[in-house]
Amino acid sequence: MSPDYVLLYVDNAVASEAFYIDLLSLQPVQSSPTFVLFVLASGMKLGLWSRHTAEPKVLANGGGSELVFAVDDRSVVNDMYADWSARGLAIAQRPTAADFGYTFVALDRDGHRLRVLVLEV
Repeated sequence: MSPDYVLLYVDNAVASEAFYIDLLSLQPVQSSPTFVLFVLASGMKLGLWSRHTAEPKVLANGGGSELVFAVDDRSVVNDMYADWSARGLAIAQRPTAADFGYTFVALDRDGHRLRVLVLEV
């Protein structure tokens, strides 16, 4: 068994769909007013579900976990930081060295943390 699906609860699935289409340069495979599904190049699935229609009721807000984008080197981290900053994404952490590698964190429109990192062990 191996997890292959991340589900984010969002305030507005249509608005979040537009955000992730732009961010990922990818069209969803399923789209409705309350649910959107992307299949990423890796095969992992990313679902966006309206927190107002999810059952059982969603009690948490964004920011309690992270969607992580692992890249090959520091220059890609810096390039993505520059791109996402220029797109107007809120930046929670500027590029920095951490125990596990070089990283930055941006936030989506619901406060979900989007971490870009290169592992350096």
